[in-house]
Amino acid sequence: MKLKTTDFRDLIFIEHELFKDERGFFKETFKKQVLEDFLGYKVNFCQDNQVQSFKNSLRGLHFQNYPHQQAKLISISIGKILDVAVDLRKKSSTYGKYFACYLSDSDHRSLFIPRGFAHGYLTLSEKATVNYKVDNYYCKEAEEGIPFNDNKLNINWNIELNKILISNKDINHKKYNW
Repeated sequence: MKLKTTDFRDLIFIEHELFKDERGFFKETFKKQVLEDFLGYKVNFCQDNQVQSFKNSLRGLHFQNYPHQQAKLISISIGKILDVAVDLRKKSSTYGKYFACYLSDSDHRSLFIPRGFAHGYLTLSEKATVNYKVDNYYCKEAEEGIPFNDNKLNINWNIELNKILISNKDINHKKYNW
């Protein structure tokens, strides 16, 4: 595993080394001690989730309010997504900015998103299976979201908005109070 920083504090890429042979490949997708040593603090994942989405499906932008915030480790088993993380940490130099990247089953990397971010993604392939670890349990009362088309963020989803498949819950997120 190789860990690489981004311009956002503690938002990091994990590049997975492949060990290939005639049967296929093996890769180590997570090693707690390596991640914690790199970050300088403990991360205790307590739940693994898997989501399957079809092309043009947009999920997000979701977050949990304090004290139920969640760090996430995002990986792709099948397909390709445009992944977006929005920094909601008010004391951060990147507060109110978003980070976007492509993740796919062929690039063999994951994205670690620390607590204090909203998260969402758009499925670019016919189907995508997204796996993610979280370090805190979901709490319905602490759940919130930011509209995917928030004017302050002005996220370029690279798709005509009328082609997006989105849930009623996600389309009706209230305007975020920046």
